[in-house]
Amino acid sequence: MGALERFEKSVERMMNNAFAKVGRNSELKPIELASRLRRELDDRAAVVGRDRTVAPNEFTIELSPNDFAQIEAWGAETLADELAANLTEYAASQHYAFVGPVSVSFEEHEELTGGRFQVRSASVRGNVAPATSSAPSTRHPLIDIDGQRYLLTGPVTVIGRDADADIVVDDPGVSRRHLEIRVTPDGVIATDLGSTNGLFVEGHQVPAATLLDGNTLTIGRTRIMFWTGTSAGQQSEEW
Repeated sequence: MGALERFEKSVERMMNNAFAKVGRNSELKPIELASRLRRELDDRAAVVGRDRTVAPNEFTIELSPNDFAQIEAWGAETLADELAANLTEYAASQHYAFVGPVSVSFEEHEELTGGRFQVRSASVRGNVAPATSSAPSTRHPLIDIDGQRYLLTGPVTVIGRDADADIVVDDPGVSRRHLEIRVTPDGVIATDLGSTNGLFVEGHQVPAATLLDGNTLTIGRTRIMFWTGTSAGQQSEEW
């Protein structure tokens, strides 16, 4: 089964078959949105260095009033998350890189007719970006949280349960703002932000620690693996 087919099946399951019933009678199909977003990713991907192609990470889908209402009825936030996950999977297959988190949003456009839509995209830097390879880049360290991998693309990354954290962790043992990871010229430093249950690095509770390649961090019941990229041969880039 291809990625687009898996996407469609996933949407059907999440909507408790509401999509399967309504979607077949609607002019707008989520699978068409996913295909169009992939084309936008390909069209806007830009080679910015040797073995580095940066793709846009923020997408806005403009819809007719009726289609916008249909998306709201399906569950706009859930569908947007599925579309973003599908884009991230596709980017990994194409070896594209992102400079920030991938997001999809919907906007109503009065001039569009039913079944027609437009896509806008941009590359917007953030503190973290989904990793599209299994190794850290030469520019950014990589962390793995329960199988989800992120590149630390900004100087400071906050991890916690708070919705405003750079990486949100669904773990009752994790504080709202539990951990800060700061990338500095002298190394990558993990700091406990006054959490209830503390920060453990390699099994030892510490207020802060300079991280080494392969370190394991624990907050609550969540394990974080850390790998560092190398700055050898790194050149200054616009991205």
